[in-house]
Amino acid sequence: TGIHHITCIAGDAQENLDFYVGVLGMRLVKRSVNQDAPGTYHLFYADTDGHPGSDITFFPWPEMGPLRQGSGLGAEIGLAVPAGTLGWWSERLTRAGAVLSSIETRRDGRVLPFTDPHGLELALVETSDPREFTAWERSPVPTDHQIIGLNHVRLAERELAPTAAFLVDVLGFKAMGEEGGWHRFGLGAGTSGRYLEMREIPNARRGQWGVGAMHHVAWRVPDDEAEVAVQETILAAHGRPTEVIDRFWFKSVYFKEPGGVLFEIATDGPGFAVDEYPGTLGEQLVLPPWLEPQRASIRAQLPPLRMPALRGA
Repeated sequence: TGIHHITCIAGDAQENLDFYVGVLGMRLVKRSVNQDAPGTYHLFYADTDGHPGSDITFFPWPEMGPLRQGSGLGAEIGLAVPAGTLGWWSERLTRAGAVLSSIETRRDGRVLPFTDPHGLELALVETSDPREFTAWERSPVPTDHQIIGLNHVRLAERELAPTAAFLVDVLGFKAMGEEGGWHRFGLGAGTSGRYLEMREIPNARRGQWGVGAMHHVAWRVPDDEAEVAVQETILAAHGRPTEVIDRFWFKSVYFKEPGGVLFEIATDGPGFAVDEYPGTLGEQLVLPPWLEPQRASIRAQLPPLRMPALRGA
């Protein structure tokens, strides 16, 4: 039904936290670890309730080299903001020392491309589309200017046709035309949070994950039954989905689309409040039950984190 979350690779964890909470004003709704490599954090930033479609998440791997640009990688992550706020955001990002481009006009309206401190390509996109969003009262960003969720994801592909066919014929996307070399595909009406765009770069080398890269994009399904149905559809199309993996806040199935970008299918529930009180989300390290016996050794590997100044603190 749309984008569920997008996970990326960061450098220093404190720098990541300072930027996404202290500058972008998003709430840290889950402080956990990479369940497959628990020596690193997994940090989730979203609206105050952690609605599906609002969160961008990070594995901080400062020892990893920078990403190698090329095909088979995410090229831009769009974050939705209320209409009429890009001028304010441009000034705020400039004061914070962010690298940003000029405001540009795309098919949906005004867009402000910029990069985070570790080189991740982002864009703020003004939208008036209805969103599942709850403002965070303690955010350093005023409630009427806050990021209201994920808007889109852009991919760089060596060949457009195989991925386009997979999106339309297997996952149920609709082709929505091309603008400036970017081909759009959407779910439902393809509104904010429900589309991706791809550009073909036939002579580019294969890209490689590193600091500043998108790791994967997760797509929403409402429940377990829908997830299994999508998993079976991918199998029938000769894809190679994983088994259903219980991530405790949602259930996941992973697979690579034909161009090599890692996709995930994630359920809307049970949500981030299943193992924490909603008022204190993200304040403590949360581990899945099977890692709890290792809490002391895991914590010893993780750098301490200090929350940026918040409103009302």
